[in-house]
Amino acid sequence: MFKSKARITAIGSYVPKRRLTNYDLEEIVETTDEWIVKRTGIKERRIAHEEEFTSDISYKAVKNLMERYDQSVDDVDMIIVCTLTPDFKTPSVASLIQAKLGIKNTGAIDLNAACAGFTYGLHIANGLITSGLNKKILVIGAETLSKITDYKDRTTCVLFGDGGGAVLVEYDEQQPSFISSYLGSEGEGGNKLYCTNLSKRINGEDLIDSGYIVQNGREVYKWAVTTVPKGMQSVMKNTSIDLKDVDWFVPHSANLRMIESICEKSGFPIERTLYSLVHYGNTSSATIPLALDKGVLEGKLRKGNKVLLYGFGGGLAHAGLLINWTL
Repeated sequence: MFKSKARITAIGSYVPKRRLTNYDLEEIVETTDEWIVKRTGIKERRIAHEEEFTSDISYKAVKNLMERYDQSVDDVDMIIVCTLTPDFKTPSVASLIQAKLGIKNTGAIDLNAACAGFTYGLHIANGLITSGLNKKILVIGAETLSKITDYKDRTTCVLFGDGGGAVLVEYDEQQPSFISSYLGSEGEGGNKLYCTNLSKRINGEDLIDSGYIVQNGREVYKWAVTTVPKGMQSVMKNTSIDLKDVDWFVPHSANLRMIESICEKSGFPIERTLYSLVHYGNTSSATIPLALDKGVLEGKLRKGNKVLLYGFGGGLAHAGLLINWTL
């Protein structure tokens, strides 16, 4: 990997006020708090109100970042919003954020790598800054998954929630954040996790055209617990750092049992793993920034820590990054 010249300089997050607990779900579908916790580790999730969309969540996450770190975004020259739940097909959420923040001279793109979105967004931001094309980039992972969740399907509605996180990535040749990366995709498994749009077929197979998220949980679980530990090793192969010397592991917060299995197979201690699912559920591209910010606010994540991020999910896309935490 070429030597990075990009540094993470600020982080912020936002979740909607409304809580949807497991006990609330007991009134909606045939399930129980005990069943949900045992299988997923999730206790509650946040739900956007009817007129609250991904751009609203993204904007509030950036405002939180600005207030906490006394940062201006007037000179941001690229906005990358990682999401699978944009307000519109067009304009992009990134363009809506540009307008909300009043930034005059910036590029604006949305990136959809589903649950791997935030790690892909960071990877691209690092490349743009290190190459010299950009100097200051907002990377946002935000979702309103409740708007594409079928609350009659107990296998999916217990999982998903809404929220967002944002980081500022800036040019810094002396204290770069990015150490190593590894990306991959297995598109032949795209029919294991999808939400239909224009096409109703994947790889020649007819899809359930409900407009909601459809997931073969068992198959996605098997893929993740096999793919992620191998990917973690691939990230580390590009460095002189051993996995045991990593301070924190921050995987996509899909399911606590899945994370436990990934930790067991990779040999990484669950005690040094940060996740956001217990109170926020699976927020797709937002789970990793929410977990990072939770680690900051709880005093766990500190400057100089080596952190291994790994996003995985719809696509089936995955991406791992080893970073030096510089806040």
